[in-house]
Amino acid sequence: MLVEYFVKRYAKKARKQISKFDKNTLKLCQSYPWPGNIRELQNIVERSVLLCAGETFRIDEAWLPSQEAPRPKSSGILTETLQNHEKELIEGALAESKGKVAGLNGAAAKLGIPRSTLDLKIKQLNIKKHAFR
Repeated sequence: MLVEYFVKRYAKKARKQISKFDKNTLKLCQSYPWPGNIRELQNIVERSVLLCAGETFRIDEAWLPSQEAPRPKSSGILTETLQNHEKELIEGALAESKGKVAGLNGAAAKLGIPRSTLDLKIKQLNIKKHAFR
C-alpha cells in the first residue's frame, strides 16, 4: 500500500502516468527489510518514478543493497592472539610515554595512530592507562 501511495504521489508531482506495477518489484519491496524505514522507501520510489519511462513502475534491484547476515563476533585463537599482542604494544607505548596518550611524546605518536583510535583501543582492551604514570 505504501509503495502504491508513494508512486501515485511522485508520479503526480512528476506529471507521469504510471498505472502498472512490475511483479518482481512488488516481490522485491516485500522481501527487503527496509533498514532505513519509510524514508528509504520514499527515496527509492521517488527515484524510480523519476526514471520510469513508461506506464509500468519498477525498482532497480541495485538500489537495494544486499542484506548479508552479520558476521558472528570471532572468538578464535587468532583473534585472541592479535588482541593480546595489540594490548602489549599499547601498554609498552603507554609505559614509555608515562601514561600520556596524546602529543609528540604520547603513546599514539609512538604507535603511529590517531589519538582517537588509541583511546578506542584502550577502552576495548580494558587497559588502565593511569597505571602507567
